[in-house]
Amino acid sequence: MNIILFKAAEIGKPLARRDERTIHLLKVLHKKAGDTFEAGVLGGSLGLGRIESIRLDGSVIYSLDLREEPPEHFPIRIAVGFPRPIQIKRLLRDLSNLGLEAVDLIGTELGEKSYRDTKLFADGGAKAALVEGAVQARDSTIPALSVYNSLEDWLADRPWEKPPPDKSDATGSLHIGTGIHRFPLLVALDNVRPDGTFSLLSAYGRAMVLALGSERGWSDREREELEKASFVRLSMGGRAMRTETACVAAAVLALEKTGALR
Repeated sequence: MNIILFKAAEIGKPLARRDERTIHLLKVLHKKAGDTFEAGVLGGSLGLGRIESIRLDGSVIYSLDLREEPPEHFPIRIAVGFPRPIQIKRLLRDLSNLGLEAVDLIGTELGEKSYRDTKLFADGGAKAALVEGAVQARDSTIPALSVYNSLEDWLADRPWEKPPPDKSDATGSLHIGTGIHRFPLLVALDNVRPDGTFSLLSAYGRAMVLALGSERGWSDREREELEKASFVRLSMGGRAMRTETACVAAAVLALEKTGALR
């Protein structure tokens, strides 16, 4: 943990002895009463925390001084065909760590239907993975996360055209920055039937929406639907990649192309 994050409802309540944040503070960072630590409120401000005392039962009493705004998220949305459940948590963690504005998981024709039955969205595992990525990046905000039954549903909804809310929503997501709804470049990654290569793309200063298929890629019908929706199909090379590898590689390339890494 690079910062200790609190939910708004937790502020003022002691951290229990067995809370992973308490363990990290006392056992990993070796903090003592009077020491400070980097802290933030999920969906809110960042700053410093201070351990006021450690109770006999091992719980921690703390105070917070949070005056810093969280870093802006980059205007990149990424949609990916449902990967294996074991990959979802790693994927969400890594994409959150990169500071993307939104992540959409979509059902695709060639994707394994059973992957959509994961309990990660009901038991909080998906959100926990996003928070883990944000904590590693010293951020208190997480990407907006949405789930769609099919590519058609996602294209019909066109979430990239919707203005982001000003405040955190029920999932704890906070949309900030320029907003990817402002005339983004629409790119579908396709190593089988591409129209060109990602390396030749010029997108400096533009927001971007990336769509990646499932492990088996896009069907021909889905390619037609993407083309009708003004997506350009681009390749990242001839190698077949794991879903999570392809997503992270595409996200990093997009960050470079949009100028976020400059």
